[in-house]
Amino acid sequence: MSTATSESAMPVELTELSELIETSRYPLDGRDLPASEPSHTAYWVAVEQARADLRADGCALLKNFVTPSAVRLLNDEIVAAKPQTHFSTQVINPYFHTDVDPNFGDDHPVNTFTERSSGFIPGDAWPPVCAMDMLFRAPQVCRLLADCLEIDYLHCYDDPLAGLTANILDAGQQFPWHFDTNDFAVTVLVQPADEGGLFEYAPGVRSADDEGFEVIGSLLAGGRDGVRTLELRPGDLQIFRGRYSLHRVTRVTASSQPRHAAIFAYTHQSGVIGRVERTRQLFGRVLPEHEEAERRRVRDDDLLD
Repeated sequence: MSTATSESAMPVELTELSELIETSRYPLDGRDLPASEPSHTAYWVAVEQARADLRADGCALLKNFVTPSAVRLLNDEIVAAKPQTHFSTQVINPYFHTDVDPNFGDDHPVNTFTERSSGFIPGDAWPPVCAMDMLFRAPQVCRLLADCLEIDYLHCYDDPLAGLTANILDAGQQFPWHFDTNDFAVTVLVQPADEGGLFEYAPGVRSADDEGFEVIGSLLAGGRDGVRTLELRPGDLQIFRGRYSLHRVTRVTASSQPRHAAIFAYTHQSGVIGRVERTRQLFGRVLPEHEEAERRRVRDDDLLD
């Protein structure tokens, strides 16, 4: 298998998904095999464990999902595309808002702002044939994730910028406490920071009917009740329900190597496009597809975002 290098963004030729995924541990064909086959059992053991973890606290970890050689390949692709990263520094509240809301007090979560300093590589930065794209679009991977999430089918996120991305935290950067606008996120840690860059989350602090301001305020003030730190290693795939769980990536220390994470975004319905405001914050631009989708958008809940 040929590999990309950090000096080149040329596409790579990939022929087998098994070159990228630890199929001995996660046999992607196991679902279709007879129950007597070991691969069938291994597939459903992985799925049932993920389901149990998602039910318990909205977070599941498929350890060593990506092979070590594929992790190196993914990192080469990220480094090659890194010049196209949109880096930005803002002060945001957990809902990605940047302005004070006079309807709330100064110490309210809505008016509590923290530095966000990180970068995102947009979806249109990847070559048409690469390991990142192959993992993202593989029907077998989509089906495995759907089984873990206990839903019938997943679609690749149609957003041309936010569907397939990489999150970059260079030395000194952080991604503060926030909520996601989508129901769940799928990430693969590719390169950890030497120090810092830890994923922390507080599961289920709000619901569709309750913003949970009291708990959120305590966490923003430095409280640790209910906070969990996930021990991620390169190649680990994480499924995370970030719509209702406050989460962050802690600051990468000044002397550390950058933290690189691949983000694979999926949706329940086809044709979904991201919000204009959030897209501009993360990628520094929007496309006509975003503006058209905003005009047609119907909200699923009344949360702040």
